Amino acid sequence: MLCVLCVLWVPGAVTAAGFRDPSPARSLALFRAFLREQRDPQRCYALLARDAVDQVEAYGKVAGKVVVDVGGGSGHFTREFRSRGAHGVLFEPDTRELGPSPPASAVVADGCLLPLADASADVTFSSNVLEHVADRDTFLGELVRVTRPGGLIYVSFTNWLSPWGGHEWAPWHYLGAGRAQARYRRRTGRPPKHTLGENLFAHHIGPTLRHVRARDDVALVTARSRYWPFLDRAVARVPGVREFVTWNLLLILRRCRP
Repeated sequence: MLCVLCVLWVPGAVTAAGFRDPSPARSLALFRAFLREQRDPQRCYALLARDAVDQVEAYGKVAGKVVVDVGGGSGHFTREFRSRGAHGVLFEPDTRELGPSPPASAVVADGCLLPLADASADVTFSSNVLEHVADRDTFLGELVRVTRPGGLIYVSFTNWLSPWGGHEWAPWHYLGAGRAQARYRRRTGRPPKHTLGENLFAHHIGPTLRHVRARDDVALVTARSRYWPFLDRAVARVPGVREFVTWNLLLILRRCRP
């Protein structure tokens, strides 16, 4: 039986930085941080983590909740959840991404096969991981499986036709991945971090939304652009156009009760 769940969305939630979500000030602050990512990754990801946890807390405080951070790299998101009183646990498949000082109790694990019992988490969180996963459906299914009935699932990813879809070799991916990767090598003298079909995959918004809506174990609360300062939900509703202008799709899901 399909799950029917009414969830209150609180637009304009005030963030820790003092700006509102969504707002031009918030988007500008994040964009400036992204431009400085290579020079100051600590500041960039600390700001992104605060912003993401603010988005989660628009649906309820995380204090005292079990939060599973899937693919959270060096642990910025997990640390932010813990700073707000959550029991945050990081699961990261790549030991290189964990860095020299990962959060205590970090677990090396594949997001498609999490070492967790069913319904273990109050919140399951995944930021910019889905585009690095070959099997989208299995990955999403694992996030749902480990979330308790009524729990929240946060998934955001950079869709392939976004201006940032090619990651470090964007926007040249519009001319083809092979050309874009070759250009990156010529320009930098080193191979790119991401290779299409190996650790970067061309996932699109339309098929992802259809998959989520077809599931009977989750309810789609919202699908919207993660960073847009206005019309954030509207741009994600327009087929074709959304693949280019959404930039980064944010899905908020609720796990259905049996």
